[in-house]
Amino acid sequence: MRVPGWSPAALLLAACLWRLPPGRGAAGTEEVIIGEAGESVVLLCRNVSERADEVDWFHGDPGTVPPLFSSNAKLPQDARLSLVDNSSLHILALRPQDEGNYTCKDVLNEIVREHRVQLLVASGPSNVSVSISPAAALPNGTVYVDKRDTVMFSCTGSSHPEPTMAWTFQLPSAAPETFTEVNGSSTVYTLQNLSSRFQGNYSCTARNPLSGRSRTSTKELLVYYPPLSVPRCWAQTAQVGLMLQLFCNWPGGYPHPVLQWTEEGRDLENSSWVVNATGTGDTHVETLSSSRLFHGKVFKCVGSHILKQEEEEPTCTVQIKAPLLATEPLKTCFVGGTVSLTCQVMESNPSARISWLRNVSQPEVEIQSGGRYLVTQEGSVSNLTIQNCSHNADEGYYVCKAENPVGLKEAYVSLTVKKPVNIVGVVGTVVVLLLLGLLVIAGIILYYNPLLCLQGSIFRNQDSNDVFVLVDSDGEEEEEEEEGQKEEATGKSNVHRVTALVNGNSTQAGYGHHFTESDISERHSELSTEEVESEERPATQRQILPFLDEMGGTVGGS
Repeated sequence: MRVPGWSPAALLLAACLWRLPPGRGAAGTEEVIIGEAGESVVLLCRNVSERADEVDWFHGDPGTVPPLFSSNAKLPQDARLSLVDNSSLHILALRPQDEGNYTCKDVLNEIVREHRVQLLVASGPSNVSVSISPAAALPNGTVYVDKRDTVMFSCTGSSHPEPTMAWTFQLPSAAPETFTEVNGSSTVYTLQNLSSRFQGNYSCTARNPLSGRSRTSTKELLVYYPPLSVPRCWAQTAQVGLMLQLFCNWPGGYPHPVLQWTEEGRDLENSSWVVNATGTGDTHVETLSSSRLFHGKVFKCVGSHILKQEEEEPTCTVQIKAPLLATEPLKTCFVGGTVSLTCQVMESNPSARISWLRNVSQPEVEIQSGGRYLVTQEGSVSNLTIQNCSHNADEGYYVCKAENPVGLKEAYVSLTVKKPVNIVGVVGTVVVLLLLGLLVIAGIILYYNPLLCLQGSIFRNQDSNDVFVLVDSDGEEEEEEEEGQKEEATGKSNVHRVTALVNGNSTQAGYGHHFTESDISERHSELSTEEVESEERPATQRQILPFLDEMGGTVGGS
């Protein structure tokens, strides 16, 4: 039999409810039927004979409440209520207030039979909502949080009776995992120290314990974190072609930051050529042609991250510079020897490429390592080592060239190749010249001051008889004075004094001259009257000094 207004799904639900086991309701209840709010339900009146005279339904116990519906159609009609097979009660659009105990009473041949049914009305769950805070949403609905924050997860839902709330977490390409379950219309939990392993789908499921119905709300969560450092900039030369590459690196964040290269000191509105390139990633590279570069130009990289909301965005700058060289302009090598020419780049950004050339024989051919040549470079210093130097092949000018995309710089080194010098001969010549110089100095001293040598000879020969004559006793001095006074009249005193000094044929050390008696007599006749009459001096001085003063020139010149 098809009931008008009933769908096949409603009939199937009624058939299932009929088969619920009895005894689940209150005392005296023979059957429990569960319906959902807004849906339809059929309450069966079992064991009713088709010949029953009358069937009445009560929302409660008969005798305490008036009949709800009667087959004799004596009661007011309710559009939601109707009989099925002249016995079962059909209720449309269930309401929560429809819940309760129902009694079916039929009368046959004045015999009354009753059948009790408990109706439970379930609603929900509905309005299930997931909230994650503090968080922000992307255009596709995905939410992201800062890993440094303490994140609170909450879920709410409405249901009758109260639902069971369960949280599940699912990683990409993995099965969901339930990590908490509570009874109630809401649930809250927090997470701290989040990491990338907490990224995934968070689902909250509310289940009605009466009807078994459930509803789920899911949020995809991303864990973001900004870079901890500041951007780093540098410049280098492209491997292919003389092009400038600007590098901006800002690692350590998720998702990747946005990096933008700009040109400092340029009016972006009025300039015909500016660098204004943007890229997403930890490193952004911008390649520029060398034709638009000049020494001292400054470029700036501006970094931005979805979590960085500061007023001043982190930046870094790079200033490009043409090479600046320092060399030894003059170098010398002996034939067959080895020499190293050094060239150092004092300033360059990006790093310059250093090469060695010959400006005379091969001005465009770069010198490579091999044979007698060895080219090495350590840092910014390049060395050209030439072995077995040759005057014809190696002497001349060498060019050190440093080049980067900003400019070119050249420096010249002059190499002179000489024959080896005889060191032993040079040293011998120097020694001979020194000895000759000493001899000349000694000769000059002897020529102009022979007394110095004589005095040195006297002191070096303190054991000789001459010393005893010069250092005489007082008695002898007195005797000599008396004798001198006697001899002054005859003019012979000087002869005796000189004779006593020279002591016969003795030779004075240091002078190399031998005095004879004839020499002394001849010199005595030449002495002046002033020297003879000098009585003011001591005896020894009067005896020796006049003679030495006069004879010094003759002795020194011999």
